[in-house]
Amino acid sequence: MSSGQCAALNNAIAGKGLTYNTLAQRVGSSEQRVADICTGKAKPTTKEFNDLASTLGVNPPRDAVHATG
Repeated sequence: MSSGQCAALNNAIAGKGLTYNTLAQRVGSSEQRVADICTGKAKPTTKEFNDLASTLGVNPPRDAVHATG
């Protein structure tokens, strides 16, 4: 996705009926940080990427959109 948004994460969030706040609590982060990662405003660390993917049960590709910082 050219916008930097992660479709896999956002679809999983919606599919599980989660909010950014609930997901943030599950991964030990802030709601704003999770929202920024999922909307492409911030690059996740490798740990954040792995924690989000694991919590949501997804395996997003490791490409430029999904780069960690």
